[in-house]
Amino acid sequence: MPATIHGERTLTELDFVRLGKLTGHQLPPVLVELLDAADVLPSREVPEDIVTMNSQVEVEDPVTRQRQKITLCYPGDAQPGAGFVSVLSPVGIGLLGMKTGTLARWQMPNGAEGAAHVVAVLFQPEASGDYTR
Repeated sequence: MPATIHGERTLTELDFVRLGKLTGHQLPPVLVELLDAADVLPSREVPEDIVTMNSQVEVEDPVTRQRQKITLCYPGDAQPGAGFVSVLSPVGIGLLGMKTGTLARWQMPNGAEGAAHVVAVLFQPEASGDYTR
């Protein structure tokens, strides 16, 4: 997986703190790297086109052009079949902090690379005035 570059990902301060304190879970090295490199902003300053925790996003497979809605969630709320994807999963890490119009990339457990275009942020807690979710 390509290295995370400063400015490539934006996190809210709350998401940054909560992710750093996930108990009962060993953070994947890629997520640790992302947390170290991400731009961290107060929740009220995060642009509404950034994928934050509990955001619902529309993504498109760059090969098949198939679109789907995904909600980025904490591990305890994950239900992949219902579109609730854990931030600890490769897809979740790939989407966290990305901006609408960008190509999210991740490495699957089998070594294959996955990718999806972030078509739209359909719901973002911060954009709706919820700075504590």
